[in-house]
Amino acid sequence: MNILIMDGQGGRLGSLLVEAIRQRFPQVYLSAVGTNAMAAAAMKKAGAHQAASGENPTLVACRKADVIIGPIGIVIADALFGEVTPRMAAAVGQAEAIRILIPMNRCENLVAGVPDLSLSVLAEDVLAKLAGILGQN
Repeated sequence: MNILIMDGQGGRLGSLLVEAIRQRFPQVYLSAVGTNAMAAAAMKKAGAHQAASGENPTLVACRKADVIIGPIGIVIADALFGEVTPRMAAAVGQAEAIRILIPMNRCENLVAGVPDLSLSVLAEDVLAKLAGILGQN
């Protein structure tokens, strides 16, 4: 199973997810795409099998992914302070992969009904959802 982690800015959320998924699900293949080089490097350092940054790597990675995980902004053009291009958002939204979108109430995108949660709480919920997808409840 190919799991794609997407993140931007400094890659803090993506790095946290890469480490947690590698530890809990060592059998999966982890790809990482950063909306910038710093985010990609952080996720690679955290243990992603491969990492790249930018628009075209996002388009290619979304076609190959079974699951895409990232902040909700990855499906919103110009999100993450403009790091998500319209083509990147469309690639994520149109991918045949299952998407696990993390409700980050930042960057002028607020999700109603979702309280502000810590990154560790959000990561635990991602792991629980991924376990369900992988049949490891």
